[in-house]
Amino acid sequence: MATFKLNISDKKGNTISKEVKEKDANPFLGLQVGSEIDAALVGEAGKLKVTGGSDKSGVPLRPDIHGGARKYILLSHGVGLRDAEIGQRVRKLIRGSTITEEVYQINCFLDGELEIEEKPKDEHTEKKESTEKPKKA
Repeated sequence: MATFKLNISDKKGNTISKEVKEKDANPFLGLQVGSEIDAALVGEAGKLKVTGGSDKSGVPLRPDIHGGARKYILLSHGVGLRDAEIGQRVRKLIRGSTITEEVYQINCFLDGELEIEEKPKDEHTEKKESTEKPKKA
């Protein structure tokens, strides 16, 4: 059974994480990076656009690689390669753009706004009275 961790962001920069398991995760199987799905599956209003993701070992999904398999490809820029100098090419392990059961994290963009609950401030931050005697030097 598939289990995914969804990172959902909106245009204001707010992000929430939700975990979908088993039956709720089935509609995500077979989707590709760039495809849209109804956000009602995760309890939000609007549409979700899949923007990326990674598998359990951290290998990123790359939109220009077809399928869901892991492949070593020669990269000069883009997803999966950091700090490449001009003209430098590096062979890296990348996963294809299709979401399979091996994918752990899915990054999504919501076309509406997220409702984020603010946490109440803790009452423990107030100064506590000291019941201990001051230590002598």
